[in-house]
Amino acid sequence: MHCQCVHEFGKPLQAEDRADMEPQGSEVILKVTAAGVCHTDLHLREGGFDLGHGKRMAYKDRGVSLPVVPGHETTGTLVAAGPDAGDIDPDAQYVVYPWCGCGTCPSCQRGEEQLCATPAFLGIQSDGGYATHIRVPHPRYLFDIRDLDPAFAAPLACSGLTTYAALKKVEHLLAEHRLVLIGGGGLGLMCLQLLKARGAKAPVVVDIDPSKRAAAREAGAAAAVDPKDDDAIAQIHKACGGAPMGAIDFVGAPQTAALGFDVLGRGGTLVMVGLFGGAAPWALPLIPAKSITVCGSYTGSLSDFAQLMELVHSGALTAIPSKTWPLSQAEEVMNMLEEGKILGRALLDPKR
Repeated sequence: MHCQCVHEFGKPLQAEDRADMEPQGSEVILKVTAAGVCHTDLHLREGGFDLGHGKRMAYKDRGVSLPVVPGHETTGTLVAAGPDAGDIDPDAQYVVYPWCGCGTCPSCQRGEEQLCATPAFLGIQSDGGYATHIRVPHPRYLFDIRDLDPAFAAPLACSGLTTYAALKKVEHLLAEHRLVLIGGGGLGLMCLQLLKARGAKAPVVVDIDPSKRAAAREAGAAAAVDPKDDDAIAQIHKACGGAPMGAIDFVGAPQTAALGFDVLGRGGTLVMVGLFGGAAPWALPLIPAKSITVCGSYTGSLSDFAQLMELVHSGALTAIPSKTWPLSQAEEVMNMLEEGKILGRALLDPKR
């Protein structure tokens, strides 16, 4: 097999050839057909992210040992299965749920492996999809994509699932209120599709990039606002018909968090998703004074992903903009993502 690896934090990916993998127990080996490139991959390459106040979250303290193959948005076809894997359709193509937990902790026992304290997430603690092949610990993490394009299906494992889970945090608002989505990249565009599938009001999208604002408007946003405008909050209030009651921050920087907090009406909910980095910018007395709920959302559970895949197979979602590059250009594509030059989702194809 061939893969692109993080060998040293803060350094470029390195190409590597390895012996073919042999499955053990319930393991399944897939031949990768598409691998999404995500901001989390950038954090992995860097070795962590900024927590503000001079602190930093280091991946080496979260069970990540090097070298490791990035990539947690992966589709593939069956190559081999271990003796305990059971019957697996050899002709199907699968998207992989990558948020694998230990299986025994309270979070895993609740069915929330994505919150496991000692996880084995594919593409983070375990080797992921920037490769010709990937090892999956159990077939329960495989979902048949049927007739979906792998370029559409692969990002569902993170951008799709992350936005789906975040929307569940504000589900009580969807019938009557227009949401504000901060960040018009792959997550924001995916969230637009999910809101449309739910029959919810078209959201207001906020992004500093004119091309991403244009893509959001084309995808059906009620308005697309530049947060650098002096009257950005007034524009959002006008588009929402008043102060909105729900906002989702897909960036997670101090500036975007401040905007999300300030734009909300009393009793509103701010969902924090992005991991850009930094410290919370809110004045603490304003949290009770405005009765604001600030909640985090870190991707979704295995059952959430099953629900999402049912929705996708119903035909309710359409593909967001994407572009595919050869696996050999993984480092280049990651740099483009870091520089904000990717519209929608970027994918790698090991065959190219």
